[in-house]
Amino acid sequence: MPAHILVPSRRAFVGAAAFGAAFWTVPGAYAEELTRTPKQTEGPFYPTKLPLDTDNDLIVVNDALTPSLGEITHLTGTVVDAAGKPIRNACVEIWQCDHNGAYLHEGSDNGGTRDKNFQGFGRFVTGLKGEYYFRTIKPVAYPGRAPHIHFKIKRGGKTLLVTQLYVKDHPGNDRDGTYKSVKDPKAKANVTVAFDPIRNSKTGELAADFTIVMGTTPEE
Repeated sequence: MPAHILVPSRRAFVGAAAFGAAFWTVPGAYAEELTRTPKQTEGPFYPTKLPLDTDNDLIVVNDALTPSLGEITHLTGTVVDAAGKPIRNACVEIWQCDHNGAYLHEGSDNGGTRDKNFQGFGRFVTGLKGEYYFRTIKPVAYPGRAPHIHFKIKRGGKTLLVTQLYVKDHPGNDRDGTYKSVKDPKAKANVTVAFDPIRNSKTGELAADFTIVMGTTPEE
């Protein structure tokens, strides 16, 4: 793996500069409103106790040298309002199970198998273009759920949206009750994201992009 991926200068990921401006795509002006990202249940597995390390690199905990198991994914996106205007200074939180299907939560049934090298939770504050970036793993299925990543958007101390991201074309999607609860096809398409191989990646890394559309631009 390239050195700038495996051993960052403890959090070179904040700007994701290594991946260039192509990752930050803002919808811009639209003739009509964008389809809003649907609200979804928070679920029982928001961490009961946040880890000491809550940055946007979930692959490495603190300054450990051993990365977590799983398919490394560079998860990017923007937070915008229904007109496509970027929302800056929004805190994007994500949490997900590890490669073994275990959450960073005392109620996780298989907590004994949890990958100690996977952070399980991360935060990123959006920039001027509403952009965010995480390095994580491609989500995996566990009994009763299709692969997904939980998202919570906050601003000014208020929770604005809780939703979930799903893997495009995964066979378990149509059996997942939470995914099926989204009835609007456009809204369902909004939370269904492709995980594509990164060209020339020697370790099979993936890229995923998720635009989060809020109802209106929240106040500072």
